Amino acid sequence: MFIGEYTYSLDTKRRLGIPAKLRKSLGNKAVITRGLDNCLFLFSVSEWEKLAKRLSELPFQKADARGFSRFMLAGAAEVAIDSLGRILVPDYLKKYAGLKKKTIIAGISNRVEIWDEAAWKSYTQKTEKGMGDMAERLTEVGL
Repeated sequence: MFIGEYTYSLDTKRRLGIPAKLRKSLGNKAVITRGLDNCLFLFSVSEWEKLAKRLSELPFQKADARGFSRFMLAGAAEVAIDSLGRILVPDYLKKYAGLKKKTIIAGISNRVEIWDEAAWKSYTQKTEKGMGDMAERLTEVGL
């Protein structure tokens, strides 16, 4: 399980260090793709395979299913974790997430999220204000 929040820098060659605590669960390779809310999702290969299987079971006749599958799968890339614990972020994903130098790497249960630092701060400030309402709504789905 991935947990925690870390600040790391993206270098000029688009390499991003992954915290050692998170690398343990990722292994030597991972899959990076577009995430929701303009962040990137980083999955272990085994978690990615589970998600890809679930996506393949969606009804392709439904536009939302096709669109979401395309969003997640076409934007995905396998990345190696080098001997220094870094991954190479593909340019199109760097642009999608608006990554600059400072990034936030957040462990979120079965995935790692990669955010531009300013976008993360904006997102967390906005969501923290409505956390009580959000928690109340989530009781409707069993949380």
